[in-house]
Amino acid sequence: MPHRLVLVTGAGGFIGSHVVEGLVEAGDHVRAFVRYTSRGDRGWLDDLAPAVRDAVDVVAGDLRDPESVAGAAAGVDAVIHLGAQIAIPYSYLNPRDFVATNVTGTLNVLQAARAADLERVVHVSTSEVYGTPDEVPITEAHPLRPQSPYAASKVAADMLVHSFACSYGLRTAIVRPFNTFGPRQSQRAIVPTIVAQALAGEEVALGALDPRRDLTFVTDTAAGIVAVGLADAAVGRTVQLGTGGDVSVRELAMLAGEIVGRQLSIVHDPARIRPVESEIPQLLADNGLARTLTGWSPRVPLREGLERTIEWIERNMPPRAAEYAR
Repeated sequence: MPHRLVLVTGAGGFIGSHVVEGLVEAGDHVRAFVRYTSRGDRGWLDDLAPAVRDAVDVVAGDLRDPESVAGAAAGVDAVIHLGAQIAIPYSYLNPRDFVATNVTGTLNVLQAARAADLERVVHVSTSEVYGTPDEVPITEAHPLRPQSPYAASKVAADMLVHSFACSYGLRTAIVRPFNTFGPRQSQRAIVPTIVAQALAGEEVALGALDPRRDLTFVTDTAAGIVAVGLADAAVGRTVQLGTGGDVSVRELAMLAGEIVGRQLSIVHDPARIRPVESEIPQLLADNGLARTLTGWSPRVPLREGLERTIEWIERNMPPRAAEYAR
């Protein structure tokens, strides 16, 4: 389906901005839905190349507002729904915000898509929905056992998407990325947290060091999301995106130190520890279904992705960023 008009929610965010970039470069027209602020903030869309930025129609609104979502969806062919409240630590403090944005917001997207009779709804989920896995690598058939309010809100959103496909025949696909990293990621995430501190000195404050994560570079995740949106075979399916390899927080810190040329000393920070029953020891993807249905596969190895991320953070790190990362 070349030259579609695609609505991307959460377009100003970390992954969303890369998805917008990929769609424009592939020849699609993009309507970018960003959260309204009085400052007119467009997020990372302002970081895109001028030719890409100028090709995007930016619409401001709020996922929690059905009228603004319906207005954004009018006349489009498909929607890629990335907009969400995503900060796991914040979800412990304010779970209601996660339900309002991630559950009600997804309902609003689905209602708008149904009313507009869209060709496709691609909903972006998260590997956090699995909780502590029964076995690894994790397949799409694994039970959903959310261990944080954030993960619970995403399970609810996933189930709404599935229900709309069953109840109304909406053509949907659920994409479930494992941990994504790369340029434009928030300082609170583990990779930029480590990198910002490593660039500033030899001491890195971290929480749990043993959890293992399947880290996918952001351009690979974005390409996978677009690939699922194009693949007819993915309609009605849930498709994971991951590398099939994992790394511990400790190993990640040592690799970052090696790349920046520092022998890092890790300092334990209790404030970074999740509640005991909420921590997930390992998330590792089986990406076989994505390969089969879409032909997608990750292209950027961990070390190369980390080198590119470090280079970007060096160029863009604001003053005192390492202090904020601690």
